[in-house]
Amino acid sequence: MDMFDVNWLAIVLGALAGFVVGGIWYGPVMGKKWIGAVGLTEDQIKEGNMGLIYGGAFAFSLLASWTMAHTFASYGYDLSVFAKIMTAFGVALGFIVPAIGTNYLFSQKSKLLFFIDAGYWLIFYLAMGTVHAYLP
Repeated sequence: MDMFDVNWLAIVLGALAGFVVGGIWYGPVMGKKWIGAVGLTEDQIKEGNMGLIYGGAFAFSLLASWTMAHTFASYGYDLSVFAKIMTAFGVALGFIVPAIGTNYLFSQKSKLLFFIDAGYWLIFYLAMGTVHAYLP
């Protein structure tokens, strides 16, 4: 299995799907609660280097999407749409959520921030996994 033998359109669209989820989740759905939970003001958020923040976030989304595509391709057999979506969800629930949870425990961040961020990653991986499920 060549690491470049993947569906690059699915990788980009999967990353975009997760990125759109983030815009909705951290915008109208949880934006104000997240800003309060993270301890920043809206002005402080706006002072950030948005090109670096959004560019870096999209690069990480591409990496996650490529990894998902490569993982599915390396299985060597076709998985059902449901199996791919549940695998993506399982990655978030089994790897991402515990990792951020551990970090938040040691850095003593709030439960609210944990649930906001954990919820985002679960939905992110569901969206990305759905793209990969339908565009193998």
